Amino acid sequence: MKLQRPTHRPAPESTIALINVVFLLLIFFMLAGQLRQSPPFEVAPPRSDSEDAADNSPATLAVGTDGQLALGGARVTLETLTKALGERDGGIPERLRLKADSQVPATRVIALMSELRAAGVKRISLLTVRDN
Repeated sequence: MKLQRPTHRPAPESTIALINVVFLLLIFFMLAGQLRQSPPFEVAPPRSDSEDAADNSPATLAVGTDGQLALGGARVTLETLTKALGERDGGIPERLRLKADSQVPATRVIALMSELRAAGVKRISLLTVRDN
């Protein structure tokens, strides 16, 4: 009597390893990625020969080419700037970073710095891009 040999079916491919790799990559990019609040408008700081590192002050005031102001990612006006500074945690900060576009006239930046000084800000750091 001749018996028929059972056909050997290949085992289904396991996708567990692929799923593990995908989750590991997802976790890696979540940890390695940097989340930042995007500014409400683009600011290109002026160039500088200074090699000093940027101040670690928590408050940053951005000044756009058309005179727009943004404090910590929220748009403000010159009239509401002092109020917005006072509403931050800890009140008006002693230190503030000023990130002005390179196309903003220097007189406008100086006037804004005077307003900030009058509001109670003691130290203002002007952010620039190091010129190579």
